[in-house]
Amino acid sequence: MSTNEVMARLQATVSALGDVDVSAWPEDTLKEQLGELSAALVALDSMLSRVADEVRARGLRIEEPVPA
Repeated sequence: MSTNEVMARLQATVSALGDVDVSAWPEDTLKEQLGELSAALVALDSMLSRVADEVRARGLRIEEPVPA
């Protein structure tokens, strides 16, 4: 997969996550989905940490964008 394809997929993922509004979920739905949601969040955290560690291992910093 090319770098451009990877970046497009990452941007699509960020966009999809931006659409998640757990506060709008009914309580029963949240309770029903909690196990799956927890597993997804733990997996996402692990993958983000791995990518960040690989960037840092190459001597680069991960910086937050400065708001315009």
